[in-house]
Amino acid sequence: MTTRNPIRISPNRPQQTSPSGLKRIVLTAPDTVEMYAQPKPLRTVINPKACYLVIAHSERGTLSDHALQTIAAAAILADAETNVLALILGELTEDLANVVADQVIVMPELDFEHFQPELELANISSLIESIQPTRIFMPDNHTGDGDLGRRLIARQKTKTAATRVVELDLDHVATYQAGGASIAQITLPEIILLAANTVDTHLPFTALAQRSNLATGNQASNNQALASPYQDLGMQTIAATEIALDEADFIVSAGNGVQNVATLESLAHALQASIGASRVAVDDGKFSRDRQIGASGKTVSASAYLAIGISGAVQHLQGIKDCRHVIAINTDASAPMVKRADLSVIGDAEEIMRALITLIAEAKSANLKVAA
Repeated sequence: MTTRNPIRISPNRPQQTSPSGLKRIVLTAPDTVEMYAQPKPLRTVINPKACYLVIAHSERGTLSDHALQTIAAAAILADAETNVLALILGELTEDLANVVADQVIVMPELDFEHFQPELELANISSLIESIQPTRIFMPDNHTGDGDLGRRLIARQKTKTAATRVVELDLDHVATYQAGGASIAQITLPEIILLAANTVDTHLPFTALAQRSNLATGNQASNNQALASPYQDLGMQTIAATEIALDEADFIVSAGNGVQNVATLESLAHALQASIGASRVAVDDGKFSRDRQIGASGKTVSASAYLAIGISGAVQHLQGIKDCRHVIAINTDASAPMVKRADLSVIGDAEEIMRALITLIAEAKSANLKVAA
């Protein structure tokens, strides 16, 4: 007869606390849990012999996931002697260390809300001439970077380029052709316009992301902008409720827990957000079918998604998988939506919505007084 040592479960293993206060051991590898996570190694380039330049517009001080993926792509391809420099057109309030930008240059005057391609190209060309980057990376999108990237390709006539890149490594890049029926490949070019969701931003190392003042020639580019053939008429604003859900940046979404639709509409108006709904809320007749979000409705990719009274069925969670920040208001602390959310508020939906409307009104009033 053989005996075995008893299996002992370490009390220090990852745990979750249920709403009733019970501790549950999480069957997850320790290295994937934050409490066990080790600090990521720091990537440092002491004497760089080459430079990868990443150019992207910011919006309200932050970068889109697409822009962050583009910086990560440059970091993945960079070797130990290649510096990754991120040029941000517009304000920047976030840290780019986790997407491994060694240096960061910010040009707040080149915000994407102002159509000034000649001024942008003049500044970028001046920087390129100064640092002589080995390769240039840009997100290939419809919010300014894609257009600017093609203008840059036209100006940098001696450099090889590829757009809508969906695959890349040290040797080649690839893009779809014939409507996606086949893939075309070329040797790794000097200018790369990257398609969305091509690169994972969760890298195993970080960087210093030091702010730099390497940009030169601003005065010359400002003078050049005076002769621009374009007239900037500004951004045309429309009501948030008129924006299609799949294009909305901020969505307030209602579920079965919302009884007073008028209050939710007032909150969405105060936040200047689009209105969405779960399938249950649509089936109850509270919202039209074009407002339904989920596997059987629309898939959204908003920067902020406020889910009010939504339990979080699998189909609905599938529809918001690409949302950057999710906030949940719910009475059930164990609801799937609460677990999915980055921030959860447990309480009555009507009370919290009215409180938010009051706070927003007070904040706007205070800002008006300061401005006056």
